[in-house]
Amino acid sequence: MHVLIALTGAFESGLLYALMALGVYITYRVLDFPDLTVDGSFTTGAAIATVMTLNGTTPILSLICAFIGGGLAGLMTGLLHTKGKINGLLSGIIVMIALYSINLRIMGKPNLSLRGEANLFDGASVLVVGLIMAIGVKLLLDLFFKTNIGLSLRATGDNQRMIKSFGANTDRTTIIGVSLSNALVATSGALIAFSTNQTNNNMGVGMIVIGLASVIIGEAIFGKKSIFRTTLAVVMGAIIYRLIYALALRVPGMDAQDMKLITAVIIVGALVIPTIRSAIQEKQVSRKRAAEVIDKIASKGGA
Repeated sequence: MHVLIALTGAFESGLLYALMALGVYITYRVLDFPDLTVDGSFTTGAAIATVMTLNGTTPILSLICAFIGGGLAGLMTGLLHTKGKINGLLSGIIVMIALYSINLRIMGKPNLSLRGEANLFDGASVLVVGLIMAIGVKLLLDLFFKTNIGLSLRATGDNQRMIKSFGANTDRTTIIGVSLSNALVATSGALIAFSTNQTNNNMGVGMIVIGLASVIIGEAIFGKKSIFRTTLAVVMGAIIYRLIYALALRVPGMDAQDMKLITAVIIVGALVIPTIRSAIQEKQVSRKRAAEVIDKIASKGGA
C-alpha cells in the first residue's frame, strides 16, 4: 500500500517535472546549447508564484507571471551569449549565479510556506492538472516546432553555419529558444511550489541534471524518430525518472541524502544500456552474416 502511494506521488511529480524536462530538451537537444540557467530559473518560477500568491494574486495569474519571469532569465542568458559574445556555458553560469541573489530578493528570506494560502491545486487533483499541463505543453511544442520560427530553431541547432548562409537570424532564434526553455523550467518550479506548499532558495540545485536524465532516459527507451515521438519520450522520461527515484529510495539503506548518487546511477544506466544493447545487436548481426557466408561456402563445396 505504501509503495503504491509512493509510486502515485512519483507519477504526479513526474508530470510536473515534465515541463522542466521539455525546457531542457529545447536547449540541449534542439539548440545544442549547454544552458545552466535552469538551476536558477526553476527557483525563480517558484519564488515568483509563491510571493505573488502570498500577496493575494490568483494562483493561475501567479503561474503565468512565473512563466514570464523564467523567460526573462533565459532572455538574459541568450543576450549575453549572442550579443555579449560570451561562451554559452559561461553565460548560463553567470545568470544562474545572479539569479541566486535575485531569487532571495524576490522571496525576502530563504524559505517561504504556502500552507493555508490559495493554491493552484485547491479542489483539483495534482494528477489531472499535471496531465493537462504536460500533454498541453507537449502538443503546443509539437505545433511550435512546425512553424517557421520552430524550424529555424531546429536548423540552428543542427547546423548554425548553414542556416546563417541562408540569411536566417540565428541570434534571434537562439534567444527565443533559451527564453522559451527557461520559461517552461520556471513554470515547472511554480507547479512544484504549489504541490509542496513551499519554496526554498536551493530547490533548483541539480535541476539541470534531473532534466538531462529525463531526456536521456526517454530517448533511450522510446527513441527520437520524430518531434512528436521525442517530446512524448521526454515527458515519459521525466515520469520514469521519478518512479525509479521513488523505488530507489525504498531500497534498504537509501534515504533522501542519496538523491544525487541515485541520479548519477540512473543517468549512467540510461547512457550505458543503449550502448550495450547496440553492441549486442551488432554482434548478433555479425554472427548471422558469418553463418550465412559459411552456409554459402559449404553449399558451393558440396556442389
